[in-house]
Amino acid sequence: MNRRLITSALPYVNNIPHLGNLIQMLSGDVFARFCRSRGYDTLYICGTDEYGTATETKALEENKTPRELCDYYYGEHTKIYDWFHINFDKFGRTSNEECTEITQSLFKDLDEAGLIHEKTNRQLFCPHCNRFLADRYVNGICPKCGSSKARGDQCDDCGALLDPVELKEPKCATCGSTPEVRETKHLYIDLPALSKKLDEWMSKTSCEGRWADNAINITKAWIRDGLNERAITRDLKWGIPVPKTGYENKVFYVWFNAPIGYLSITKQLANELAKAGKQSFDWKSWWLPEESEEAKGKAPVDLFQFIGKDNIPFHTVIFPCTLLGSPHNWTKLYHMSSTEYMNYEDSKFSKSRGVGVFGTDAIETGIPADAWRFYIFYNRPEKQDFQFMWKDFQEKMNSELIGNLGNLVNRTLLFVNKYYDGKIPAAPVDEELWNEVKAREAKITELLEWAELKDAFREMFGIADICNKAFQAAEPWKTRTTAPEQAAKLIRNLCYVIKDLMIMMNPYMPQYTQKVMSYFGKSIEEKKVGTETKPGLNWSDLAKTDGLSEISATEVYFTPMDKKTMENFREKFSGNQKERKDAKKTEQKPKKAEKKAEEEVLPFDRQAAHFSNTIRLRVAKIIKVDRNPEAEKLYIEHLDDGTGTERVIQSGLVPYLKEEELLGKHIILADNLAPRKMRGIESRGMLLAADYTSADGKECVEVLTAPWAAPGTEVVLEGDPVPSSKPETISADDFFKVEVKVVDKTVQIGGKKLVADGKPLETQFTVNGDVH
Repeated sequence: MNRRLITSALPYVNNIPHLGNLIQMLSGDVFARFCRSRGYDTLYICGTDEYGTATETKALEENKTPRELCDYYYGEHTKIYDWFHINFDKFGRTSNEECTEITQSLFKDLDEAGLIHEKTNRQLFCPHCNRFLADRYVNGICPKCGSSKARGDQCDDCGALLDPVELKEPKCATCGSTPEVRETKHLYIDLPALSKKLDEWMSKTSCEGRWADNAINITKAWIRDGLNERAITRDLKWGIPVPKTGYENKVFYVWFNAPIGYLSITKQLANELAKAGKQSFDWKSWWLPEESEEAKGKAPVDLFQFIGKDNIPFHTVIFPCTLLGSPHNWTKLYHMSSTEYMNYEDSKFSKSRGVGVFGTDAIETGIPADAWRFYIFYNRPEKQDFQFMWKDFQEKMNSELIGNLGNLVNRTLLFVNKYYDGKIPAAPVDEELWNEVKAREAKITELLEWAELKDAFREMFGIADICNKAFQAAEPWKTRTTAPEQAAKLIRNLCYVIKDLMIMMNPYMPQYTQKVMSYFGKSIEEKKVGTETKPGLNWSDLAKTDGLSEISATEVYFTPMDKKTMENFREKFSGNQKERKDAKKTEQKPKKAEKKAEEEVLPFDRQAAHFSNTIRLRVAKIIKVDRNPEAEKLYIEHLDDGTGTERVIQSGLVPYLKEEELLGKHIILADNLAPRKMRGIESRGMLLAADYTSADGKECVEVLTAPWAAPGTEVVLEGDPVPSSKPETISADDFFKVEVKVVDKTVQIGGKKLVADGKPLETQFTVNGDVH
């Protein structure tokens, strides 16, 4: 089996990625996870594309150096990809010494082969800025379609690749002046001289590697229309220096060096591992296997690349020509998985204009990462453009993710817990069911071998649908008493089909599938047990009908999205990022609690006595967390307060904490606060939380906890006995007559510490601050 080298388009570093950008990184992740599960030797490489005009322009806008800008956005990109659980082997950067070294080396190879030519060309020059303007330093009207949204390198509307001098009514993007045309020298790669090699390579590889139709058609059009020499240098400062006399003040054009980033980031990974004293590898074993001792005796390398259709020519023409022009036999593209565009509502996703749902927006919604991954792959634009619509997101999430897959998992596992005491019943294999499941599994495997990600994913939901219909038709809630063998056979076989679905869906939804398999006491990912690494379930475990025995208590993972929430999201993420930011600034800061005016708070020396005689605080355990469908910021928490009866409260913590950060916590409850109805649901009490500001200036909240104390334990002031009686209920006015403070990480009222079961309440992050 050939080794799998996987890359996804390098995201440009000058902004936050939106969902349309994320498709490629997520696609590479799904395919890499599949390959690892199949047992292939797999390497997944990506990183930020950091050089070029766009970075210089953005740095000027933000009053930063290009390096400062890249450092900041590299951190932002990394956070977003981590949240989406994209499992790169290395997510690196093109602004590293390895990229400079390999780019300059490849350039010298091409120059020595006579494939680099010097040309004097006409270029726009801004007299006001006193410099030549490249690419995105120029705005104007597209000469092809007449759009006013054209930049010097490309038109956003029609997608045409442009030269800045072609623009009508050009303006300097920095100062707004009208530039003039002047002559300057640049270096060009002789693509026509490489045309024959490219055609031969493309004709063979596109068939063997089953390229997507749009990749074949676009590449053939470039070759058919005749390749032109293409500039590989630019008049910029931020970039890789050109190692040639007379070009000391120029750098390489970003699209010459960006794809070389795949090579350099691989080398960067090998160097980092070696430097850290970890098991490393020879980067050439992946990119120059004929020149690597390590690669001898190993299978050949197949390069799978995941890109959007706007990047096709660079990956099927320009980058391959760079490699073909070198005397070395580089690993070249094998399979091209290129998608069409994902558009947004009635517009287009656009990083430069801030239109669409961005990675930070997705995190802010509180919708789990795997729900986003589900929707992206259920609708991955493989053959035609796809329109992201919030209404469709709501419908697909509720009907397919929850109504189909979630329903199958929940009803089956709950049935085992309720009627079989958590033990999967013994029963024979249902051959008829498995014949259909196995046929679909074979089809799914074949589709995934060629990165047909959407079709494979939908086949999996087809299996879930078959099983739901089998459950409904068999009516096990009846037959468990009238025909117990029949019910047991259905439930046992459905448990094993669910196991198969979780293995196959793990590349798509790694968190959800891992959670479901944990109910079976199994893992899909490797687990460290002491010094041993135990492998998890993988593709070879499909269709096995033994090895499962028990089901532990389950939880609902995905919450349905109601119409009001959907409409709120659609409204919230309309317009562009700047408009949203400006609107947010004008919004009144929400109140954290109904605290009365300062003068209504009791004097400091009377607060402790008022608390001891009036306010009851107890420890309570959060056993379930839901979102209030009628309120964007409210959680509904279900509590064990020690009374034996479940208690419900609400808190406005959605903007600050995730459900899993609250679940299981032993919180401090304002126990005798009068009930209050909030958005249709009665809240019987209030949890206490402290405010603090993180190192990066972000306002944060931490919930006060007493993990050592049992639910029902009363919280008192240090040295005070537990009082025999307090009012059954108190008003908010009574509660807010005291100020709960954090002083040197201890929680106090009136200068006295609060304790639970003899131990003081302490905060983890808040050093000094208010509790609300």
